[in-house]
Amino acid sequence: MKAAHFKSIRTLFMTAILGLPGALIAQETIPVMPVNPETKLITYQEVLTVDGLKKELFNRAIEWINVNYKNPAEVTKVRNPESGLIEIFHRFDLDRTDNNGNIVDAGIVVYTLRLDLKDGRYRYKITDMSLKQSSRFPVERWLDKTDKAYNPNYDLYIAQLDKQVKELIESLKKGMQPGIQKKEDVW
Repeated sequence: MKAAHFKSIRTLFMTAILGLPGALIAQETIPVMPVNPETKLITYQEVLTVDGLKKELFNRAIEWINVNYKNPAEVTKVRNPESGLIEIFHRFDLDRTDNNGNIVDAGIVVYTLRLDLKDGRYRYKITDMSLKQSSRFPVERWLDKTDKAYNPNYDLYIAQLDKQVKELIESLKKGMQPGIQKKEDVW
């Protein structure tokens, strides 16, 4: 009886010790999400200075959209060159590892990307993210570890979401840079 009891305690102790580094690593990789203090929504926003008039920046943004989205006309709900406003509604796919170690679909997060363009600068704002399901599920709920419905996979989803948004932002920044001026072929 004592040997079995000791063995179960030892197994429990070893499981806790071996699982601890993974738990610590998982906590370290969870990004701090940019939450707007007024709206309480996760919001990525930045104003960037770039050469070009509003019309040029608008054209660069449309060119970027055409390259980065499969159906650009469908994702852009607002394209207003006069006001310099473009609104994009799109989605990110999430995945997770199931009990067998297979990567499986974990859902789709929809988001809004708003571009405000002015002479020499533009602002992007990525927000209104929610998990696509039968009813709206704001992704901000993934941040509340005290929620009784909290799932440890939420940390993984937050990390994926942050990574995908940051990749989108980097792509946008590259797309908004002035193109290389071609020299006119004079002959």
